[in-house]
Amino acid sequence: MNFGPQTSEPDSHAIMDSAHERGINFFDTANGYGGELGRGATEQIVGRWFATGGGRREKTVLATKLYADMDPWPNGGKLSALNIRRALDASLQRLQTDYIDLYQFHHIDRSTPWEEIWQAMEVAVSQGKVLYAGSSNFAGWHIAQAQAAASSRHFMGLVSEQSIYNLMTRDIELEVIPAAQHYGLGILPWSPLHGGLLGGVLRKERDGKRRNEGRAAQAIEEHREQIEKFEDFAEERGLEPGDVALSWLLHQSAVTAPIVGPRTMEQLDSAVRALDVVLDDASLAKLDDIFPGHKTAPEDYAW
Repeated sequence: MNFGPQTSEPDSHAIMDSAHERGINFFDTANGYGGELGRGATEQIVGRWFATGGGRREKTVLATKLYADMDPWPNGGKLSALNIRRALDASLQRLQTDYIDLYQFHHIDRSTPWEEIWQAMEVAVSQGKVLYAGSSNFAGWHIAQAQAAASSRHFMGLVSEQSIYNLMTRDIELEVIPAAQHYGLGILPWSPLHGGLLGGVLRKERDGKRRNEGRAAQAIEEHREQIEKFEDFAEERGLEPGDVALSWLLHQSAVTAPIVGPRTMEQLDSAVRALDVVLDDASLAKLDDIFPGHKTAPEDYAW
């Protein structure tokens, strides 16, 4: 989502090329990304990168999302059958491809029945425009509801759930992760560094490399003691805080892969370092002490 609003198109293309060189081939975007450049701009940048050839599209597992209102008219957003059809065709055009590997519902649509959603997705799959369906920001019971409706139609249903998940935000451990594991969905955590708060924010603040204002400053004050302990934990082990946060996610059995959003090549470099960080049981327990998580429901609040 940084490609365009935060990162120039040439730099975006260079970052994607570097990702391929390192063996990173799962790219996630959304039709609503683009910031001040307009919704769809990020997909266009990725599409023009595919158009440069060199097997770039063939090597990429491409994921995008729909739900955002792309225009103010009825069926200009969410998950109606008509919008699924229109949004998919528009994304394919912007991405300069004829299929999406993983087409994700960016949010639950409380006004459209699953029978309608799955009927539209079945058409998209039969047309070869979509291989798999995924969800994002769903509750555990939404996943159960979706899978029950898909099963009644003899349709595969969801294969992944993309949720906010990091050391500071572990709510999905209650019911989303158990639901995903039960139904065989992969977990794709977004915001793995919690907006940079797990990326050495206090050290950067002291060094004058980051100025925190507004909600970021408020969040730091609310969690300053935890963040201090976390940064001390990383320093004692000679590690970067961001590397520890990403590595922790890689150590969670339900997680398929955390989604990183590099604005620069340096940020991609730092994210890749996490692959070499091994956390032993004592380290994982210490991180749980700093950022207490959840048991699965209902064990977290009942017997």
